[in-house]
Amino acid sequence: MDNLQSALNTWNTKLAEIWMLLTESPESFKGGDIWNIIVQIHGALQAIGLSLLVLFFLWGMIRTCTSWQDIKRPEQAFKLFLRFIIARGLVMYGMELMTGIFDIVQGIISTITQTIGIGTASTTVIPQEIIDAINNTGFLESIPLWAVTLLGSIFITILSFIMILTVYGRFFKIYMYTAISPVPLATAAGESTQNTAFTFMKSYAGVCLEGAIILLACVIFSAFASAPPVIDSTASAVSMIWGYIGELIFNMLVLVGTIKMSDRIVKEMMEL
Repeated sequence: MDNLQSALNTWNTKLAEIWMLLTESPESFKGGDIWNIIVQIHGALQAIGLSLLVLFFLWGMIRTCTSWQDIKRPEQAFKLFLRFIIARGLVMYGMELMTGIFDIVQGIISTITQTIGIGTASTTVIPQEIIDAINNTGFLESIPLWAVTLLGSIFITILSFIMILTVYGRFFKIYMYTAISPVPLATAAGESTQNTAFTFMKSYAGVCLEGAIILLACVIFSAFASAPPVIDSTASAVSMIWGYIGELIFNMLVLVGTIKMSDRIVKEMMEL
């Protein structure tokens, strides 16, 4: 009982922490100290982004215009001027653009939680049948039972930390994308380099959208965990516990695997 309960407590704690991370903004995470550092780095890189903006603009102008006569054409000059203004706006207001994309995804997450009526992650508890079977176990039978629960608890604990590290990794990617954004966004000034800026924003939107995929995976797992497990009351205690732990770990593996592949799922969705 101690082995299983300790592992499930770790799992429930990490699942609740994931739920908190998915519904929290980068500005308020850890009191906002990390966000203040990101804002400072972003502001410092804006000067570099503006310098690169001019270089990419000149390079794009040289690549697209065969002669200086092309630049004198009103439509071509207006096109170049408009491209420069848009690229400069992306560099200067990239922070607001990226926080706006994050807020849109957070609105999706909020809609999902309000629709299903769940404010926190459901906790996984040991069924009463399993508790009774463990309490009624004799000394000799408890030895293999202890080994089974120990292995299961170790596996559940490892899955818990893999899961939480993946979600923390998403938060770190959001911070890194935001901090470095002036440099890749400056590539929008050149027609031959603008795809880099578009790919960067598409990747950032995908990282934000991973939160919705992770939330859906947690909701589906909570539905599985809250459903009563299939327990054979005629089986021995060891077989009963082994079947229960196997089913529980299988559901946890599916959840952790989905969270680990959330970036790939988002990429496949965005490529459709």
